[in-house]
Amino acid sequence: MKFLIVFVALFAVALAAPRPEEVSILKSDSEVGPESFQHSFATSDGTQAEAQGHLENVGTDHEAIVVKGSFSFVADDGQTYTVNYVADENGFQPQGAHLPVAPEA
Repeated sequence: MKFLIVFVALFAVALAAPRPEEVSILKSDSEVGPESFQHSFATSDGTQAEAQGHLENVGTDHEAIVVKGSFSFVADDGQTYTVNYVADENGFQPQGAHLPVAPEA
């Protein structure tokens, strides 16, 4: 749970960075329940994000949240970058064409 709070806080800080143009929200949806959530948004500058999360092993010592999602943004070079990720008991696992891939052991 701490991981999710830190991740959401860092993501919010990244999105709050000053931008030269006025950006408006085009879409914003969320649904939050006691054991799951989903949210998505899109802005006029091309930024988009979506995520779904749920608790696994509810009520046990191994209770954990699993989050799957993606986000994309248009960088200063004009390219759109997309990151797909899973965050679970194995940590944050991002994938994207622009991200380096760790060699297999």
